[in-house]
Amino acid sequence: MVEMKKIMLACSSGMSTSILVTKMQEHAQSLGEEATIWAVGQDQALKEMDGADVVLIGPQMRFLLSKFQQATDKPVEVIDMMAYGMADGKAAYEQAVKLMG
Repeated sequence: MVEMKKIMLACSSGMSTSILVTKMQEHAQSLGEEATIWAVGQDQALKEMDGADVVLIGPQMRFLLSKFQQATDKPVEVIDMMAYGMADGKAAYEQAVKLMG
């Protein structure tokens, strides 16, 4: 049985990543993969990151990367700028999956 992937996106308010979340979910479904993908604002991110397999943060929060990495043993990375700007769900999903190993 394939394990459900849990991917959390964090951005300053949680709104700008909601389109990306939808596109990532669509891409996961097209691959027949089970994934829970959700977006939270930066205030909520530290509280919820332990429930995720991987945490992707919006480019506008790059300055918080080390703080987030120190707060969890999960992989944390800034979402690729091009993928974020173009709401490229495929690229962002593949970035998350690669981080999970």
